[in-house]
Amino acid sequence: MRRTSSLLAAGLAGRAPPPAAARGWMPASVLAVIHGPGEPAVILIEKDAGLRLHAGEISFPGGKPEPSDSDPLDTALREAREEIGLSLDRRRVLGCLDPVRTAGSGFVISPFVAAVPRLDAGALRASGEVGEIFDVPLAPLLAAEVEHRDPRARGAPAPAYSFGDRIVWGASARILGQMASMLGRRRAAGCPPRPCA
Repeated sequence: MRRTSSLLAAGLAGRAPPPAAARGWMPASVLAVIHGPGEPAVILIEKDAGLRLHAGEISFPGGKPEPSDSDPLDTALREAREEIGLSLDRRRVLGCLDPVRTAGSGFVISPFVAAVPRLDAGALRASGEVGEIFDVPLAPLLAAEVEHRDPRARGAPAPAYSFGDRIVWGASARILGQMASMLGRRRAAGCPPRPCA
């Protein structure tokens, strides 16, 4: 965990705060929570199947800003509290990755990364917006890069990540890809991911 936190912190050091959402895009923030103490794991959620947007998708805790949020990080921390019952101090946040846009719903996401030495993932509680919470070992997840075609888009297959029978694709996969690059775990050019079954 210490090495992972150090690599991510170094990769995030000196980055500017996320820019305001560009015209025509709605702002959102997510919180990628990496925890230890042994092999690092990441908290992922499955959005509730009844939601209007992103129903059933695997993602990080997060969402749209509310008037009470002071900045995008405040949004990410509040959403983690509301969606999975995780209260974190700003000092646990290592920084913000590059903004990521959603293809179909028009969001530009500020993805923050937090490191927590000890976390009882079993104590987390899903809100009504969350169908399930997953505590996924980070290294095997990043090693399980696959190709996936967005069921709602007509584009070429894009990188995604798999764990169990779940696929992390779209904006969440691009966030994991940024973390994989910082950790030196991204596939080399010319080495395509395996097709998703």
